[in-house]
Amino acid sequence: MIRLYAMTCGWLRMPLGALLEGATGDAHVPVPCYLIEHPRGRVLFDSGLGTVCQAEHADYLGDFASLIQIEFEAGEEVSTRLGRLDLGPRDVGWVINSHLHFDHAGGNALLPDARVVVQAREWQAAHEPDLIASVGYKPVDYDLGHDVLQVEGEHDLFGDGAVVCIPTHGHTPGHQSLRVRLEGGDVVLAGDACYLRESLRELRLPQGAHDRDAMRASLLRLRELEARGARIFFGHDPDFWKGVPQAPAAVAG
Repeated sequence: MIRLYAMTCGWLRMPLGALLEGATGDAHVPVPCYLIEHPRGRVLFDSGLGTVCQAEHADYLGDFASLIQIEFEAGEEVSTRLGRLDLGPRDVGWVINSHLHFDHAGGNALLPDARVVVQAREWQAAHEPDLIASVGYKPVDYDLGHDVLQVEGEHDLFGDGAVVCIPTHGHTPGHQSLRVRLEGGDVVLAGDACYLRESLRELRLPQGAHDRDAMRASLLRLRELEARGARIFFGHDPDFWKGVPQAPAAVAG
């Protein structure tokens, strides 16, 4: 049986317009990570914030320091969250990064033995100086010496259709979501391809996206998956997150 577990690895506070173009007010959003238990091993989808964010981090955030407030206490890092399942970092065989932004790959350093799975175009973009600056990558989060599997397009991790990377480019050059096939049906972990429920319902983009046309196309693909019965787990939706059981309880299996 395949099981899915959700873990909150910190919170971010930012203008709502950063998530929904034209919206006003502030947003207080979770930083999710997910553990998938498969008969052939354990997979983490995203690793959350790095421990640098538990200390003074203005220099680390750079231009984002004036936009984002981080709420991330000791004990909320992914390695400690795994402890709620009686697991340690070395019990995770793979880390699938949706993309390489600091709140999705910052915890990679805590999983030194895992194989990182990322879209090849994301890995390449995150090593181009101009894109590092314009897209907001921080090489300190991902250039750590991991064994990196660069995949092209859809990638079936175990070859059985249970854990499949789905390209959802737009937010970054090589963003990917993850389809997990559970006994009760498919779940799609959208990552930043779809921040909020409203993003999907209204096809409403954020203020900033690397490629707006590609991001809109990715939202349409998520809509198609939902129409075929998949449950979409939105990337940073605080209202949706209230209904997601936290580890050690399983979301589904």
